[in-house]
Amino acid sequence: MAKRKEKENEANPYGIGMPRPELVQVADTVARDKNIDREEVFVAMEQAIQKAGRSKYGHEKDIRASIDRKSGEIRLARYTTVVEVVEDDNTQISLANAQKKKPELKVGDAIIDPLPPIDWGRIAAQTAKQVIVQKVRDAERARQFLEYKDRANTVVNGLVKRVEFGNVVVDLGRAEAMLRRDELIPREHFKNGDRVRALITSVREEARGPQIFLSRTAPQFMAMLFAQEVPEIYDGIIEIKAVARDPGSRAKIAVLSNDHSIDPVGACVGMRGSRVQAVVGELQGEKIDIIQWNEDPATFVVNGLAPAEVTKVVLDEDSGRIEVVVPDEQLSLAIGRRGQNVRLASQLTGWTIDILTEAEESERRQEEFKSRSKMFIDALDVDDVLAHLLVTEGFTSVEELAFVPVEELTDIEGLDEDIATEIKDRATAYVDAENKKTLERMQELGVAQDLVDSGIEGLDSKKVIALAEKGVKTLDDLADLAGDELIEALAPIKMDLETANAIIMAARAHWFPTEDAPTDAAASPPGS
Repeated sequence: MAKRKEKENEANPYGIGMPRPELVQVADTVARDKNIDREEVFVAMEQAIQKAGRSKYGHEKDIRASIDRKSGEIRLARYTTVVEVVEDDNTQISLANAQKKKPELKVGDAIIDPLPPIDWGRIAAQTAKQVIVQKVRDAERARQFLEYKDRANTVVNGLVKRVEFGNVVVDLGRAEAMLRRDELIPREHFKNGDRVRALITSVREEARGPQIFLSRTAPQFMAMLFAQEVPEIYDGIIEIKAVARDPGSRAKIAVLSNDHSIDPVGACVGMRGSRVQAVVGELQGEKIDIIQWNEDPATFVVNGLAPAEVTKVVLDEDSGRIEVVVPDEQLSLAIGRRGQNVRLASQLTGWTIDILTEAEESERRQEEFKSRSKMFIDALDVDDVLAHLLVTEGFTSVEELAFVPVEELTDIEGLDEDIATEIKDRATAYVDAENKKTLERMQELGVAQDLVDSGIEGLDSKKVIALAEKGVKTLDDLADLAGDELIEALAPIKMDLETANAIIMAARAHWFPTEDAPTDAAASPPGS
């Protein structure tokens, strides 16, 4: 009889409990309703029972629980681990004492003592319920994160569950998402039960669980709406190249057709404007300008400023600026209400756009013509006719004349070889004299040779002197500056932050081995 009981305990080390088919039904129902794995529900139940068992038999003991997946039978047991040296009498037993019970035991094995089923009291049952609810909630959150983590930049539909301080909580069916107040279109209001469509901007795993964030103001949201309304975009025949939005007011979208037989603008507008109106309706009446994208920046900017007409475009690729000249009567249209049109065009094209009227551009051209003519008259000691001729031919500085081949000057109508040679000689002499003055000024200010010979792009002698006058006289002095400090030191010479940071990084290059050169413009010098 004793041998038979020992065999039963070996086959059922957790002890014999009553079948509990209702536990299996609960696990199946929870797994189905919460859309999580059935095994995760059973594990949560086992942990709850295990916690209740430790409350009864002692938290310091190693109590483990198991639920039969078919019958629902609950089994409870105490585990004692066999060790060489006992450190905890509650969970460990020495090898010598263990082998008195079972000679075949060795270090690392466990002695399993079955325990009687728990008589569930109110507190134990409540504790178990809390554990199960928490574990099921954790499993549900993990499932939500796995399901939505790769769905960023996709459009989803949901129902408004509640509104909290202007933030909208959206029920997506199998998860909840947050539509923050600043991601709502202005003057847009939702109430419980309203259907809402939005773009998933990010899915983040936080301490309170995975958080899904939505937006209705993101430019990509409008792009995705067009992809849903225009089959050619979904099929890849038409490509959305850029989007700029002033949410709830106006937007511009640049499109390109990969099939020359299809007009991208017409396809996006649709028959009688049906396609674009569907998007406009979703965006609360936001006006949308659909523009044809062009790889030529000047053409693209002209298209982007529509409906305004442009008469002239001047690009400055080094600074990323583009100057646009429009007729006087088109100025307000080109700028738009509160600068909206030019701002959206700038966002769409990626260029900084300066708008001038034809009258302003003409006046500025005349001023530049006068100032350059005076410069040539003063520097080269020539009459105004010759100075005007040089400006008309496109020369903007004396340095250009000093280094231009004589043949190019003789090609100018009205200049023979003698006059051309004389102009070049005078220009060369002027440049040499200016360079001599510059060197003398640098020596007077005590500029170090390493700064003079640095050859840093964007740092000419004029800037070196301006820095020296502010106390920046060595390459290390320059390297110690931050970008905004360099801009301030060079004032009134204008410089953008990107150029300033590039100059500083070039000045810091000698601090670091070539392969370890820093990439951060704000990097600190060694030892700082």
